[in-house]
Amino acid sequence: MFDGINLVAVAAAAITSFIFGAIWYGLLGKAWMKAAGIGKEQTRPASATLGTSFFCQVIMAFVFAGIIFHSGETSIRNGIISALLVWVGIVMTTQIVNHRFQGKPWTLTLIDGGHWLGVFLVQGILIGWLSY
Repeated sequence: MFDGINLVAVAAAAITSFIFGAIWYGLLGKAWMKAAGIGKEQTRPASATLGTSFFCQVIMAFVFAGIIFHSGETSIRNGIISALLVWVGIVMTTQIVNHRFQGKPWTLTLIDGGHWLGVFLVQGILIGWLSY
């Protein structure tokens, strides 16, 4: 069932998307804190939180590689298309519902949603490229 998944591509996708997230929130940190309604002292993650976050990126990349593989062709194009479909159909719909019920501003939805779009595009491109 998972024999078509390239584990090197999964590892590269997880590492690169984790780095992307650090850059994204590094650039948008102040806007994100304001939108999330939190202070700087609340944004310093514990080592366990960072470890959990990276572990989740690995799981995400592995499952996403399975989605791309099962769509018929593993390529950069298919990785990008899959990224956009998962992002629009699952990630953004979930973010929008959660943030509306939480009373959070649209700015937070756009910052977090943009992060996940970047993550899926990075993962889709790397999985498509390295598994081609």
